[in-house]
Amino acid sequence: MRRYRFDRATGHPVDAYGSRGVIARAVQHSPARLVVTSLWLEPRGEIGPHDAPVDQLFLVVEGMGWAVDAEGRRAPVAAGEALFWRAGETHGVGSDRGLAAVVLEGEGSDPDAHLTPIGPA
Repeated sequence: MRRYRFDRATGHPVDAYGSRGVIARAVQHSPARLVVTSLWLEPRGEIGPHDAPVDQLFLVVEGMGWAVDAEGRRAPVAAGEALFWRAGETHGVGSDRGLAAVVLEGEGSDPDAHLTPIGPA
């Protein structure tokens, strides 16, 4: 068995898309082009609006925050909930109190096959 760290202290600041208060840590890159990243938003942290380069599944594991769509509408999100964006979909996320998430990025993701939807699509 091998042990690894993937906590906030091993991450790096992110400032792309006008982001602030964001720390990220790559966890896994696979030959199938799946990228797994640990992400922390500090209190009042935000990832600015941008187009998803590939399908993205954003799993909130701690805290709460919000997501914004292309029209600037905010929707709340909390630990135990997930957000999904198709490649090209404009989005952003933020948190007033801070949150931790695991992000899975890759082509052909289908969370409907495994996760329980919250509200209408």
